[in-house]
Amino acid sequence: MSVPARRLPSWVWVTGLTVLALVAVAALAVKADQGPQPTASSRTDRSASPSAKPSASPRESEPVAVPDGSGTGRRIVYSLNQRRVWLVDASDAPLRTFTVWPGTVSPGLGSYTVGTRREAATGSDGVEIENIVYFTVASGINIAFSNAVDGSSPPPPESGVQTGGVRMRAADGDAVWKFGTEGTTVAVVG
Repeated sequence: MSVPARRLPSWVWVTGLTVLALVAVAALAVKADQGPQPTASSRTDRSASPSAKPSASPRESEPVAVPDGSGTGRRIVYSLNQRRVWLVDASDAPLRTFTVWPGTVSPGLGSYTVGTRREAATGSDGVEIENIVYFTVASGINIAFSNAVDGSSPPPPESGVQTGGVRMRAADGDAVWKFGTEGTTVAVVG
């Protein structure tokens, strides 16, 4: 004798799908946490260049204007060509600017939003990093601002290693951490 099929109430389906979605997100978060974390390394152009060396920084006391075309309002501006970051307030006034050491993988030009933030981790170069502010993924690599806990510049990456960290000095990393809360706009310009 067969038993007639019985429909489940919609709340059961919604609850089940919600639980499955939460489990999937948690599994992806664990997998991402175990994968390579963004770290900075030097490069000479926007392509992967593991043999590049960091260039000498311009004097930080020299005023450097916020690049045209970087948007308006409160934002973090990252210039790939200048290897420089600006923290810009709501009135479009730069609060702070400093040079950085970019990773071997660069984000595309455009506007992004700060998503995940992480206080500390070990970079893929084995260096302890902190003030990690993620804002995009490029070529499967997380792109984030961070600084070495010991304040050092990043070592050249091993041959073929792709890194997406935009590394900076410790004081600058602290400033980005305080300024770059979730939802903050990040404008990447040439």
